[in-house]
Amino acid sequence: MKNIRVVITGTVGAGKSTFVKTASEVDVVEIERNVSDSDRENSFKETTTIAFDFGRLVLDANKNLYIYGTPGQTRFDFMWDILIKGADAYILLVTANQPSSFSYAKDILAFMNDRVQVPMVIGLTHTDCSGALPAAEIVKHLGIANAEHCPPILNINPREKHSIMKALQVLTDQTI
Repeated sequence: MKNIRVVITGTVGAGKSTFVKTASEVDVVEIERNVSDSDRENSFKETTTIAFDFGRLVLDANKNLYIYGTPGQTRFDFMWDILIKGADAYILLVTANQPSSFSYAKDILAFMNDRVQVPMVIGLTHTDCSGALPAAEIVKHLGIANAEHCPPILNINPREKHSIMKALQVLTDQTI
């Protein structure tokens, strides 16, 4: 049995916790706290991940996925470092309709790539929302200029099982 450790990272509100919950076949371990008053004006949700989310998925008789979702806020970035070490692959979730978050997503991408060289996928969320930009434009904002070195880019709806399963399949196909 091969255990594959996958990290789901990305900007605040990109769908990391939802992705882990949708993917997991076991009860998800969530380490969250209520959004503080100082953060409430910039948040559309009641809680925020402060350490990680954890779930597990059996892909087939020979593969288990251990799925870790990172916090999105920079004040918890020490957890990014802990979670990405030993990862076999990761997915960077980027909110396609929030161009103001692309610079932050670029920073997360650089952070992860400085620590590991493992297969990865860029998952675009909120692509069905008003103001969503096309993938080619988002990739430029992430600083990926050379199409030859561009990882797979997928539209992902973290609430839909088939969407995340497709992303996990693309990712695990790269790890074999």
